[in-house]
Amino acid sequence: MATRPIAARVRAYNVGFGDCLLLTFRYGSSHDRNVLFDFGSTKMPLQGGPPSMLAVAEQIAKDCKGKIDVLVVSHRHADHVSGFAGKPGEVIATLNPSLVLQPWTEDPELATTADEPAALARAAVPDEHAGKKGFAAELDVMHDIAEQVLRAAATAPQNHGMKPVLEQLAFLGETNIKNHDAVVALQEMGEDHQYASFGTELGLDRLLPGVRVDVLGPPTVKQAPEIRSYATNDENYWSKALRGLSTSALAATSATPSRGKPKPIFPDASMTTVADGPQEARWLIPQVERMQAEEMLALVRDLDKVMNNTSLILTFQVEKDILLFPGDAQLENWSYALRDAPGAAAISARLATTRLYKVGHHGSLNATPKVLLWERFTRKRANPKQAGRLISVMSTAPDKHGHVDDSTEVPRRTLLAELDHSSNLVDTETLGLGDGDEPGTFWRDTAWITF
Repeated sequence: MATRPIAARVRAYNVGFGDCLLLTFRYGSSHDRNVLFDFGSTKMPLQGGPPSMLAVAEQIAKDCKGKIDVLVVSHRHADHVSGFAGKPGEVIATLNPSLVLQPWTEDPELATTADEPAALARAAVPDEHAGKKGFAAELDVMHDIAEQVLRAAATAPQNHGMKPVLEQLAFLGETNIKNHDAVVALQEMGEDHQYASFGTELGLDRLLPGVRVDVLGPPTVKQAPEIRSYATNDENYWSKALRGLSTSALAATSATPSRGKPKPIFPDASMTTVADGPQEARWLIPQVERMQAEEMLALVRDLDKVMNNTSLILTFQVEKDILLFPGDAQLENWSYALRDAPGAAAISARLATTRLYKVGHHGSLNATPKVLLWERFTRKRANPKQAGRLISVMSTAPDKHGHVDDSTEVPRRTLLAELDHSSNLVDTETLGLGDGDEPGTFWRDTAWITF
């Protein structure tokens, strides 16, 4: 087999709101190595998509010819891991990944007091924080809160004014629960496991000869305490339209989420409704209920953002070409590698040659940092026919996360406009909508990148 790849391609499967991508390195006419990124969804596509996640798993098995070399699970959110449970997960397990790679926060040996990977914690001298609740425990508490929110959303009054808030609560609650079956299945899957943080040496020369793989995130809490929170606004956010560019986004579709309702926390308790109160107070009760729901929504949004800051950021480099896969990493995760870490300037300079960019967090406003990252890419081109143009890959679905009214919709329109203007955008959102895709396919491929 060749000592380095001669080409690479990414296949994006249409799983709706979720991620599932297959990176294939070609070493010769009959020698491929495959890296699978994530396998989850919280909203399957209404049209142009697979009949089920099982169908996606079976297609992956065909596409990788029965073998996954590296399985990357970027982080714990349901839209990235839910498919690993049940029958679909059993199919992925038969592909016998040589390595399952996850963030340091997913290590089952991680102590609840941990603010860094288990191996580092065992080697460290105890400090004044020893014995206190660490980041690992905080993540578990977040999942518990998400489960409570999901139950509350299912049992809340279904009046007209509450519907949009309740749909967001149900989505974020479902996304942030621990996905126990998928987590357990991943722990039992593959030949080897690694749990990585910024700077982890992976040693993938045997699995991916000639490919340099670097871990740019997530940092540990000791490296970057700010990953516990998130910035409310920043110059790196896609909040406004860029000068000279159209802000038109891809056509949006809407759907009412379809999911089973969990049982209420206290199933036998009596429920007070608007009709139970005094006539003069009945106008107030819906307002109080809405305020309570909006407070819960603000809380679970915070949890969602913190969980995204545990996402892996990986680069795959062959010669000077870099393929960048950041999962759902948000600004705080990026900031350590590109601004605060030792060697941040060198990392930023190296990312300038990025040839392929997997769009972070399905196109959200704070997952593709403008100044720190996007403006550094030297392969952005206005002319679609220009050689060497940046390739961007996005897996997303509209009307599932955020709102146009407050510029938080996913995908963010200003970012979509820029991706379409300056790169060859390959996304799954418009599959099956009459745009010339082969009937029966539920994936999109990038062009082969030759090295």
